[in-house]
Amino acid sequence: MSTQSPTQTTGTRDRVLIFDTTLRDGEQCPGATMTFDEKLAVAELLDTMGVDIIEAGFPIASIGDFEAVSEIARRTKRATIAGLARAITADIARAGEAVRHAQRGRIHTFVSTSPIHLAHQMRKTQDEVLDIILKTVAQARDLVEDVEWSAMDATRTPIDYLCRCVEAAIKAGATTINLPDTVGYATPAEYREMFRSVRERVPNADRAIFSVHCHNDLGLAIANSLAGIEGGARQVECTINGIGERAGNAALEEIVMAIRTRADVMPYETGIESQMLTRASKLVSHATNFPVQFNKAIVGRNAFAHESGIHQDGMLKNSETYEIMTPASVGLTKTSLVMGKHSGRAAFRSKLDDLGLHLSDNQFQDAFERFKALADRKKHVYDEDIEALVDENLATAQDRIRLVSLSVIAGTRGPQRATLRIQDEAGSRIEEADGNGPVDAVFNAIRALVPHEAQLDLYDVHAVTGGTDAQAEVTVRLRDADRSITARGADPDTLVASAKAYLSALNKFSAQAVRLHAQHAAAE
Repeated sequence: MSTQSPTQTTGTRDRVLIFDTTLRDGEQCPGATMTFDEKLAVAELLDTMGVDIIEAGFPIASIGDFEAVSEIARRTKRATIAGLARAITADIARAGEAVRHAQRGRIHTFVSTSPIHLAHQMRKTQDEVLDIILKTVAQARDLVEDVEWSAMDATRTPIDYLCRCVEAAIKAGATTINLPDTVGYATPAEYREMFRSVRERVPNADRAIFSVHCHNDLGLAIANSLAGIEGGARQVECTINGIGERAGNAALEEIVMAIRTRADVMPYETGIESQMLTRASKLVSHATNFPVQFNKAIVGRNAFAHESGIHQDGMLKNSETYEIMTPASVGLTKTSLVMGKHSGRAAFRSKLDDLGLHLSDNQFQDAFERFKALADRKKHVYDEDIEALVDENLATAQDRIRLVSLSVIAGTRGPQRATLRIQDEAGSRIEEADGNGPVDAVFNAIRALVPHEAQLDLYDVHAVTGGTDAQAEVTVRLRDADRSITARGADPDTLVASAKAYLSALNKFSAQAVRLHAQHAAAE
């Protein structure tokens, strides 16, 4: 398999490869775990939209991760599929096995290089780490032709030693060199200069593509990524919606649109179909149950919204007065009031297509029935209502525990009391519980019906649209000893939405436990 030259151009513009790590680094975000089917759906969309390399997971981490990487490798048609591996023999062998069915497979191996990591995490000398790099990169190259090597915590590594490590990795067979800002510490000027210096000082640097991977701890992930490209990197590692550990990663949609919109100062191009960015954002948000902040660049709800009178006046005269890109360029459709209780299946399916929502026949029928029920309760059904409705429909399709009914007594005269009925494999069950407020009463009733040890880490409510009849969308995060699950529920009644969200989280805990049990059984 041939690798792309780091100086490959199309016309007068250098091609920047997009390496998406939503399924690996993004999923390491606490509470963002995806199911097997959700990973496949995300990978398929990433491949369709033109992502060059999809890092599908960390194969040695679990049987589930190995199976997901393997299946994505089998199914993907265009993108290179990468599996992550520590600089450990077993990791690299497992990654090689996971990607062996890919049309284009890559092993991505990494080792720490900074003094603080070598002293406290690796507990190795610089020479010992150099020997590890030579042996493990060579092992990976024996398994696949495409090997990426990463210097973990590169931005806090002395430049002389970093150059020695890069030279060793390329000598051993690495075709891509990633110099990540692992802890989000660098500034753009520092990051740009690091790439320029390494590429100038390493004798065999012209034999590899250099890559950026930036975390957002100081809010500089996008700026640093673009600075790294200016320094000579031609691969960007990023995630949809910028999800990832701690403050997250550089957001794919922001990188792509920055390069496209400011082509006057950035002579680069990517192969991404930007009209699919909004759809990808919604899919990942649904799969991870991580809502996109309203003011998120490119794909946030307010990214193309204008409330100020001055801004509205300018927009009416010429949209370019306050919009530097069009909503259509990122696949966004404007909110409208065309859907209601008289709308039929054809109109509903057309609306889903406009919103980039694609459902199976059974999912469509369930969503349509929920839409009609919602339309009977609301005067106007907005696009955001439909998106929330579909998200909930997909999230609850395989739920073991379902909400049947809920009634709550609330007000200034306590105690607040909830009566809740659920349906599960044991049948229909009902419970009454008091609480310090109506939400607490609802959750106490759920705990009585479904005993568990998980603690509530997050409870968040927002209105999907404006108006007193707006749907409420509730997000909850539950945590036990070693797992964190985030889930959402939507309903015009905030308390019903709260119950749905809490039950959805419990269903995810249950599904995860079943999956882990099956993996352990298979391993035995």
